[in-house]
Amino acid sequence: MTWRLVWTRPAAKDLKRLDPPVAYQIRERMIRLAETGQGDITRLAGVLLPAWRLRVGDWRVIFEYKHEHAVIEVLHVLGRDKAYKR
Repeated sequence: MTWRLVWTRPAAKDLKRLDPPVAYQIRERMIRLAETGQGDITRLAGVLLPAWRLRVGDWRVIFEYKHEHAVIEVLHVLGRDKAYKR
């Protein structure tokens, strides 16, 4: 199943703040996740929404699946040190 990627405004802002090579790698990993379902993903515990994270080096992409629309909604792109302090 192929998913459609939707970047929220905060996620797009997070991505713009990164160095271009890092941002490119994150975008490529999200595309691969959407197309093949492959990636280092884990469901986050202790959050209200059923959120997931994709690990890309020292960066964490926080997202959720919208099954009814076949959408992956990217919520944030954070450094490892800030990703779990919510």
